[in-house]
Amino acid sequence: MTVVVVTDASSRLPADLLAQWAIRVVPLHVLLDGGDLRDGVDEIPDDVYAHHATTAAATPAELGAAYRTALADSGGDGVVAVHISSALSGTCGVGERAAAEIGPAVRVIDSRSAAMGTGFVALAAARAAASGADLEAVVAAANSAVQRGHAFIVVHGLDNLRRSGRIGGAKAWLGTALSLKPLLRIDDGKLVLAQRVRTVRKATTAMLDRVCEIVGDEAAAVAVHHVVNPDGANEVAAALAQRLPACEPAIVTSLGPVLGLHVGPGAVAVCLDLAPGS
Repeated sequence: MTVVVVTDASSRLPADLLAQWAIRVVPLHVLLDGGDLRDGVDEIPDDVYAHHATTAAATPAELGAAYRTALADSGGDGVVAVHISSALSGTCGVGERAAAEIGPAVRVIDSRSAAMGTGFVALAAARAAASGADLEAVVAAANSAVQRGHAFIVVHGLDNLRRSGRIGGAKAWLGTALSLKPLLRIDDGKLVLAQRVRTVRKATTAMLDRVCEIVGDEAAAVAVHHVVNPDGANEVAAALAQRLPACEPAIVTSLGPVLGLHVGPGAVAVCLDLAPGS
């Protein structure tokens, strides 16, 4: 048997990659009009961003059940669970408590990122597992990918960020710069201001420049996400394809409702997994 990798729905891994690498997904929750909708399981309205919906982490029961099933399916070889940054969601903490009840064969990895920033860590773990690596080696592969990751996001408005409370050190600028279209980045698991910009186009250009500076002439895995803005995401992916010829074409997916509710419609994000040794 092999080590089994589990992640959560925030990782935004496309279905073909989930199937190819046998990665299990636990849903996160969208709370809307008194209902509890599971991302990736229940139908979530396209206009969810027009409502005052909120989000919630995976539950202890959901994570515990997923880990136990994965451990049984691994034949006792172990489970590596890769989750959204603990600074952005309670899911990782819930997972750690669930794993502690099961035992040391279940390891929880804080991706220190979100979206495909988390997904790339899960992929690194799953590839190691598929190669026959034991639990310790799969954990090491995941932790190495955590260190290689970078993520940036351009948002179109500040209301969602203001409500979310998940932006580190933002109080000084969120309340005054009403027209700001900031470039944000994930730094050690926290969403922080990378650059103050007044227009979406300039913020997007700044994001492209930063991504290209980080990657340079090396190879990297790239993902582009959006919140009801596929045209914007495709434009960014096309620009990166021109400027980063050593990289494979970017994975382009929706950011999903759980993350989208915190950054708002129009947002476009880029996640990177640098080649080992870069």
